[in-house]
Amino acid sequence: MQNRLNHLAIIMDGNGRWAQNRGLSRIEGHKKGADTVRNITIFCSQNDVRYLTLYAFSTENWKRPKEEVDFLMKLFYVYLKQELKTYLKYKIRFKVIGNKEGLSKKLQDTIQFVEDKTKHFEGLTQVLAINYGSRDEIIRAVQKLNEKDIEINEENFNNCLDTADMPDVDLLIRTSGEIRLSNYLLWQLAYAEMHFTNTYFPDFNSSELEEIIIDFQHRNRRFGKI
Repeated sequence: MQNRLNHLAIIMDGNGRWAQNRGLSRIEGHKKGADTVRNITIFCSQNDVRYLTLYAFSTENWKRPKEEVDFLMKLFYVYLKQELKTYLKYKIRFKVIGNKEGLSKKLQDTIQFVEDKTKHFEGLTQVLAINYGSRDEIIRAVQKLNEKDIEINEENFNNCLDTADMPDVDLLIRTSGEIRLSNYLLWQLAYAEMHFTNTYFPDFNSSELEEIIIDFQHRNRRFGKI
């Protein structure tokens, strides 16, 4: 019996190195990466994936050069404005996880607008992790439990996470050859299968993704059992 891929998470790594290898600015790599996001999202929507969670900007990424950070914030805004038509065409629900309070009001308003426009769709949910760090998410979840004086147990803790309405990750992919989790969905990855590819994210395509999914479908997932 093949494994069902309900939740795919991707660490989109290598945009900057892809650009530098071509004598381009890191910004050009991020632009190309945005095209890859669109292609991968459409593929997932057509192949029965329920959730696609993409690591777009971590809580640590604020340490990057101001020019690059400013561009990425602008890119998120432009991307959402442009991609709304893609979400509507393919009936994709859009969601953001992370600490939205750290984002500009303009970007927060745009996120809310796109989330509202797509909230009724029941196929793929594309999730962008923006200003997201798993440690930050866990701390915020504990604070919610304390503020509401709710018993701390696994179910209640899950319900206070940014991913409260989502299943745990089935498969994690990281591009660019790096082999680490980088503070990403640490709780949700407890029993995820993992795949690390040397491909830089701008070159990552649906053909490679399909091969990885086929490999995942045939893995022996034991969840602690024999």
